[in-house]
Amino acid sequence: MVATIKGKLALACLLVAFTCGTSAKSSTSLHRAPVDTHAVPALVDDLQHRTFDFFAERADPSNGLIPDRWPSPSFSSIAAVGFGLTSYGVGVKRGWMTRQEAARRTLLTLRFFDRAKQGDDAHGVAGNHGFYYHFLDMPEGTRTATCELSSVDTAWLLAGVLFAQSYFDRNTTSEGEIRRLAERIYRRVDWTWMQVRKPLIGMGWKPESGFIKSDWEGYNEALLVYVLALASPTHPVQRGAYDAWTKTYNVSWGEFHGQTYLSFPPLFGHQFSHVWIDFRGIRDDWARGSGIDYFENSRRAALAHRAYAIANPMGWRGYGADIWGLTPSDGPADVALTIDGVKRQFHTYTARGVGREYILDDGTIAPTAAAASIAFAPELATRAIETMHARYGKAIYGRYGFFDAFNPTLTDTTVKLQHGHIVDGVWVDKDYLGLDQGPIVLMIENHRSELVWKVMRRNPHIVQGLKRAGFSGGWLRGARG
Repeated sequence: MVATIKGKLALACLLVAFTCGTSAKSSTSLHRAPVDTHAVPALVDDLQHRTFDFFAERADPSNGLIPDRWPSPSFSSIAAVGFGLTSYGVGVKRGWMTRQEAARRTLLTLRFFDRAKQGDDAHGVAGNHGFYYHFLDMPEGTRTATCELSSVDTAWLLAGVLFAQSYFDRNTTSEGEIRRLAERIYRRVDWTWMQVRKPLIGMGWKPESGFIKSDWEGYNEALLVYVLALASPTHPVQRGAYDAWTKTYNVSWGEFHGQTYLSFPPLFGHQFSHVWIDFRGIRDDWARGSGIDYFENSRRAALAHRAYAIANPMGWRGYGADIWGLTPSDGPADVALTIDGVKRQFHTYTARGVGREYILDDGTIAPTAAAASIAFAPELATRAIETMHARYGKAIYGRYGFFDAFNPTLTDTTVKLQHGHIVDGVWVDKDYLGLDQGPIVLMIENHRSELVWKVMRRNPHIVQGLKRAGFSGGWLRGARG
């Protein structure tokens, strides 16, 4: 992943206009303090506030696109846009943004995606068949380099679009337009076109080479893809697609570090779909047969990651009961080093994780892994947030909260780094990533007030998709879809 354009003076001036009156630091008196289901310590509130500011301050003022990363030069990640659209509702609830400003930003963004050019061309377009390219140039909003038309990143974008559709429910001109645009953007996606090897859904497509030769199977971050594809009013996939998806679970079910669960090594796979869907107490055929729900499965995944860090079989520095969590992130360099007599292999950006399928661990911790697990294991995640902050302080925590990643084992300042720098004896990434920031701000809010979950329970497409997948029970009993 790569990231957004550095703040030049002209862009900064536009951003001032774009964020006027909405800065998290200057708008705390917009509303009365919200009533929370669960209170959080001051540091967790500060972390959520700072991560929200990433979306409030870094969005492109001309089209609402969110950078993949900052401050390194970056294009937009459409998944980060989905997180950003959802975060605006959190900003309103917390008093960090007015509802009017949230609606204005949302409308700007939806108008862009509604009007963005689609087609078979390799350049000058934003998508095809209703899907969007993984990365879009900022501020032009067209395909970057040779990235893929991504089914899963489109799903995360659509999740933010549908959140906006249900959140902005007032009888005003702007909120009515938001609902209409959201419906049109969702209906445009041709899910059946992405079923190149039916019944599974493919990962993506490129104009230069055609469909990617992989489908969404096995348990991973793509559960939301199938829910949205099943619910489509225009191009739905059939129930057999979801059944084929769950049939590939068996190889991942089993015990790992004291927990029996459906494994996927990086923690983001246990978090992203859960940002928008409340899986507590609702079950599909697989979950009923396994005796758990997907929320409990994610809780066990977080506990397994923590147990792995406590065991620390590879002997990395810093790991323990309150420093844990592996997920895709930047890393220092693709280099082998001998440290304390042990040969160590380090990596740059890679899908770090631990589970039954594989262990990919080079001592690099991504704070989002534990922080975004707060809805599943609040006490443990809170302690991790507090311990990381207390131990490494300003080195890993700044303007927008936690930097993407840090590595306490790599401390040699003579190593030629490909990312980040050595600060206070620890390697630290220099960037904030949109795919870290989104789950942090939104899962903290789900823990505090269940805001995102409550809004999405009202969305008829989400309800319809879950029911068509065979989910029942819990809050779905009385839900309309």
